[in-house]
Amino acid sequence: MEKKIIFSIFFVLGFLQVFAQQTLKGKVTDKDKQGILGANIYWLNTSVGVTTNEEGKFQIPYKSIYKKIVISFVGFKTDTLVVKEVNFLTHVLKEESVLEEVAITAQKKATSRSFLQTQNVFTVNSEELLKAACCNLAESFETNPSIDVNFSDALTGTRQIQMLGLNSPYLLIAQENIPMVRGASQVYGLTFTPGTWVESIQITKGAGSVVNGFESISGQINAELVKPFSDKKFFINGYGNLNGRLELNTHFNHKINKKWHTGLYIHGNIRTEKFDKNKDGFLDTPLAEQINVMNRWQFTNNETGWVSFLNFRFLNDRKQTGQLNFNPDLHKGSNTIWGSEIKTKRFDFSGKVGYVFPELPFQSMGLQIAFSNHDQESYFGLRDYNINHQSVYSNFIFNSIIGDTRHKFKTGLSVTYDKYNELVETTNFDRNENSLGAFFEYAYDNTENFSATLGVRLDHHNLLGTFVTPRMHLRYVPWEKGVLRASIGRGKRSANIFAENQQLFASSRQININNSGGNIYGLNPEIAWNYGVSFLQGFRFLDEKGDISLDFYQTNFENQVVVDWENPQQISFYNLEGRSVANSFQLETNYRLNHHFNLRLAYKFFDVTTDYVSGNFSKPIQPKHRFFTNLSAETHKRKKGSQWKFDATYNFIGKQRLPNTNSNPTQFQLAEYSKGYSLLNAQMTRIFSENFEVYVGGENMTNVKQKNPILGSENPFGANFDSTIVYAPIFGSTFYAGFRFKID
Repeated sequence: MEKKIIFSIFFVLGFLQVFAQQTLKGKVTDKDKQGILGANIYWLNTSVGVTTNEEGKFQIPYKSIYKKIVISFVGFKTDTLVVKEVNFLTHVLKEESVLEEVAITAQKKATSRSFLQTQNVFTVNSEELLKAACCNLAESFETNPSIDVNFSDALTGTRQIQMLGLNSPYLLIAQENIPMVRGASQVYGLTFTPGTWVESIQITKGAGSVVNGFESISGQINAELVKPFSDKKFFINGYGNLNGRLELNTHFNHKINKKWHTGLYIHGNIRTEKFDKNKDGFLDTPLAEQINVMNRWQFTNNETGWVSFLNFRFLNDRKQTGQLNFNPDLHKGSNTIWGSEIKTKRFDFSGKVGYVFPELPFQSMGLQIAFSNHDQESYFGLRDYNINHQSVYSNFIFNSIIGDTRHKFKTGLSVTYDKYNELVETTNFDRNENSLGAFFEYAYDNTENFSATLGVRLDHHNLLGTFVTPRMHLRYVPWEKGVLRASIGRGKRSANIFAENQQLFASSRQININNSGGNIYGLNPEIAWNYGVSFLQGFRFLDEKGDISLDFYQTNFENQVVVDWENPQQISFYNLEGRSVANSFQLETNYRLNHHFNLRLAYKFFDVTTDYVSGNFSKPIQPKHRFFTNLSAETHKRKKGSQWKFDATYNFIGKQRLPNTNSNPTQFQLAEYSKGYSLLNAQMTRIFSENFEVYVGGENMTNVKQKNPILGSENPFGANFDSTIVYAPIFGSTFYAGFRFKID
């Protein structure tokens, strides 16, 4: 019935007559030519109005009867302009002297929840990313309570992220709205994007847009990279910590001419020191080295409306872990000393071309294309795992309006191709996947208190079949600074069971696949519905601004590939028979204590249960309760730009259910639940000038360490070896220091 209703809506919309209507387009800036976000634009004595976007731009319907336009924003003088012709309007607002400081502070807000967007989106900008080390994208969420960061195993120390109680494979992780971390790169892909390359991150909870594909189930993460046009001409960042990790990042940007800009970004990291603080004979952190190079081109022609980006990137990453005395040249393939190597080479290309119709500024079209070749060769003790993944992605998008700018739509076509060559021990799991899809998304916004986005896409996939993906987002403003949102959507994906669970190779568990006759590993695709409601309320207390938000989301699986490790002697993959539901609740508040201090508090509750063949259990290594606190402070900025900044983040992680180990010998059995623990991270930054700063910090300053993270470590080739049950840090406290230098 839901599908019929959605199709009926789009069928009716398809036959609506599109009336030609003029639109006035413009930009509102401050005296420094910086675009003003959220300025109000409306025709005098009418209810027709819009607000400016992040760049200060707007477009508003125009009729010949409209003569005067009003532009206003808090902290600035309200202006009324006479409009005689429909030309691009650029207007500079003058600041009210008594509110000048407030306006500037609003421009520098490090994180923001949008009151205007229909979807539940949280934006993290570069200021927020500098509050922690953020050496790579996987480590960029330490100060954000919406994303949980966990360790996947006791050997590689790779950080995995979760949202709404589900692992990262259920997220659509994109780079500039092109799906990027997927398939073979699912586990380590987030570590392949250096933190200094990231300009901002947009986090969307719940069902995402149909424009980006059908795979998103629990949400979307989009990383916007720094732009050659706006990034510094030269930037260098050096980093080192006490567990032997050294990093260097350099940016070189050059203006070729008025329309072309290019940037060369180089990242390198290395770890050569060996640590075994818990004396189990295994490295606490892997030896590692990575070289990562990206060349980025940007073309902008404001006169014709064309804009494009081209990215070329090459990565070479190597990790070695295992016992302290392991030497790959001597011990690889032998059962004398246990060791592991993971070698990854990756090349990818992505391009975006966009065009805005000069005479119709509300109408545009764009093409996204991407290619990647991901090659991983690895072994875990005596187990080989190799995967080569070649991927092609293209997406064409057309944007326009129906009648006026209150009714907008996006439509287009997408094509994907994925070729997998996968070797698991001695068995090949090769396959090709390809899909062709079409989508249509309608957005309504009455510019006052209600907006809605209805989307549907139809895809034909050679292994998943032909299927429909509907999604809906609603937004309602019941009163001032209050926003109520609701969403519902369906997602479908093929589970890459080995690439997504590589940590399970570092154990003696036997691998079992219960073949259900499906097209991928003998398994059927995963299908889930996500439902969500959220409420955001802004407030002012003691003359300072703040907001409080409540989110509740449920993910209900029609089918799921269950990863069952309740038997310590084996790992089983099979299709769901019964129910699998993930419930997530979050309460968060952000408050500016005064001009120098900001406070963020959050509480999260997860209830994630699945029907296994042995019964219904909650998800292992998943705390039901989490508490989060972040306090940031900064001193007054002096004339030459010198300043101090401080940031501290506290997490309490509640007890977690551990996988069943009752069939192990007594010495290798674990308790049913782990104990809760607290983590404290802190950083101090000294800004000497606009061009140079240094920072020092500590992670896990409470020095929490999991006891015996590796079962059977004394006999890694024995039947009870298992490094996968990791619920807390292993290394203990880590302290670091670094510097940043830039030339405008």
